[in-house]
This record gives sequence, structure tokens and C-alpha cells, in this order.
Amino acid sequence: MKIDMASADLAPEDFAAVHEVLESGRLALGPKTVAFEEAMAERVEVRHAVAVSSGTAGLHLIVRALELGPGDEVLVPSFTFAASVNAILFEGATPVFVDIEDRTFNLSVADARAKITPRTRAVMVVDAFGHPADWDGLEELANEHGLALIDDCCEALGSQHRGRPIGSLGDAGCFAFYPNKQITTGEGGMIVTDRDDIAELARSLRNQGRGRMGAWLVHENLGYNYRLDEMSAALGLSQLSRLDTFIRQRLEVASMYTARLESLEWVRAPIVEDYAYWSPFVYVVLLQPGIHRDPIMSFLSKEGIPSRAYFSPIHTQPYIATRFGTSKERLPVTENLADRTLALPFHPKLDARQLDMVVSELEHAVLEVINWVEGATPKK
Repeated sequence: MKIDMASADLAPEDFAAVHEVLESGRLALGPKTVAFEEAMAERVEVRHAVAVSSGTAGLHLIVRALELGPGDEVLVPSFTFAASVNAILFEGATPVFVDIEDRTFNLSVADARAKITPRTRAVMVVDAFGHPADWDGLEELANEHGLALIDDCCEALGSQHRGRPIGSLGDAGCFAFYPNKQITTGEGGMIVTDRDDIAELARSLRNQGRGRMGAWLVHENLGYNYRLDEMSAALGLSQLSRLDTFIRQRLEVASMYTARLESLEWVRAPIVEDYAYWSPFVYVVLLQPGIHRDPIMSFLSKEGIPSRAYFSPIHTQPYIATRFGTSKERLPVTENLADRTLALPFHPKLDARQLDMVVSELEHAVLEVINWVEGATPKK
């Protein structure tokens, strides 16, 4: 039985949408990009959506538009993908690593508050694995200290915080559309914001610094080629029309996983807080203290089941530790949880038989590890 770690859900209408663009001959800077942006803005309930070549590019442009740079500090969780931190570094600002909550793996507002200095200008929020961060606490913190809020919502398309769509919170957010996301454009991303200034500058910067009404070879800003092509935009527009179906299917798979994991006292299923509507990106379980993740991953791999170690803390990554000396930094919750988080295969196409196999082999793997690990303590 072949089990994929992730799988994009492509339908005939997706192929037809891309084929229509190819037949048109308009492959860049065309109507499909505009239509995709308009549909995304409507879905997220914001005034502006700006299509870009990747989520990383989108985060970079937001940092640039907020004029964050040398001498500025940006609070950011270490428990995230590298792009969250890289976007800060691209502009010469300094990332200040913040610990996470043990239930949702999201940035701890309390720790963020403790790390504010006179140089703090912004918070890079990450809605980890699609679960919304504590936006009530974040908005209060930002208002109190005059901080910008950037939402790295690359993993959270369709999620909500107290009924408000993720992406509509903070100064600006960015989604990503890699093939393992809720919808895909292959590569690609989307900046979403209510701020006219951020949207206008992002549109210029993604297109080599050109102005909206300027001549093709007149560049108003130092920009980049961060454009999204028409084929990708057409695919994204088609996929977006089925987003609710994708979310429902993902929630069904997550629910089946959680039901099967209830009997495993050594594994904690994802926790969804009352304030959150969760659009799952991945399904990450937490192994209990004393359970070593690496041998479990090796065991699963031998049985043909892929898994991933989400996430390796950024403050321990070689390029960050060398540059900032953060390898000795203390983020107790992050360091306690990060080597016990395990992403299981997750996508809408998984069926009950495949889930049974994954959970059964996970149970075998955990029991094998427990047999030779001393000091393991089951969850209460």
C-alpha cells in the first residue's frame, strides 16, 4: 500500500484552466492574476490581495513595505519554517526569538511581551500548522506598544479566529500555495492586507519596482521579479473555488486520525482551541517525554510510511547560530517540544484503510522504542 506524505488534489477543471491560458498566449501579467487576487481578497475579507511568486517573497515584501531594517528588532517564533525568519534578515532587521505555547505550538504572547525592547518594531506571527495564533493577545500587545503585526499565515488558508478569517488580522499577511498546502499553484503566494500603502508598494516591488501606470522601462523603486505567472494564477483560481471542499476533506482525515490515536497513551493528537476554526495544513502529533522521535521515523520509513520532523527550531540552525550565537539561547517550551513533534502523512486523498495502517505502525514503533527507553512517562 503506497502512502504519500502529501498530495495535491488536481481535478479536470484545473487542467482546463491552465490549458485555457496556454491557448490564449497571455502567460504573464494577465487577467487570471487579477481574478485570482480579487477572489482571494473576497475570501479573506480584505481590501487588497497581491499575487507573488512564493510565500517567502510575500513575507519579504511585507517586511520591506513596513520599512523594517538595520537597528530594528522583530519578534518571531523559533518554531517555524525558515522563511519566517529569512524575510526579516533579507532587510537587515534582527529576529528576536520567542517561545511557543505547549498546546498550539504558536508564539507565546507572554514571552513576546517579556522580550520587547526600545528597538522592537514588529511581531512576525505564525499560525502554526494552520491553527490560529492568540490574536486577542497579539492585538492587545501590538496596540499597547505600537508594534506592526505581520501574519505568516502561509499554512492557514481557510482558518478563522473567533469568526475572523486568518489573513485579515494584523497589518498584512501572506499565504503560500506549495503543493502540500490547502490549495496549490505549484509555487506561489498571496499578500493580503487592508492597508493601501502596503498593497501599492508590494505591487511595485514584485514587478521590478515599476509603477502601476508608469512606462515599462521606468522603475520607481528598487524591486524584484516576484510576479506570479498566469498559468499558476489560473490554477490557483480554480483550486480556490473548491477550498471549502478541501478543508472539509482535511478535517475528516484529521478527525479519523484523532479517533484512532485516542487509544495510544504515548501520543498527543493536535489540540484545537475554542476560539479557532482549524484549516489543517499538516497533522502533527506530540510524542510524550522520553519517547525518541528519530527511531520512530526510521521504523515507519522501513514500513513504507513517510513522516517529517516538524519543526527544527530556527535558533539552532547553523546559519542562525553562527550569525547570532543563538545556539545557547533558552526557549524552554520550544526546546522541550521540538524534538517530539512528528508530522504524519496528511492529505485529502487518504482513506480509512491507509490511516489504519499508519496508526497501527506508529503504535508498533512507539512500543518498540518504549521497550528500550527508560524514564518515559505516559500522558495523563
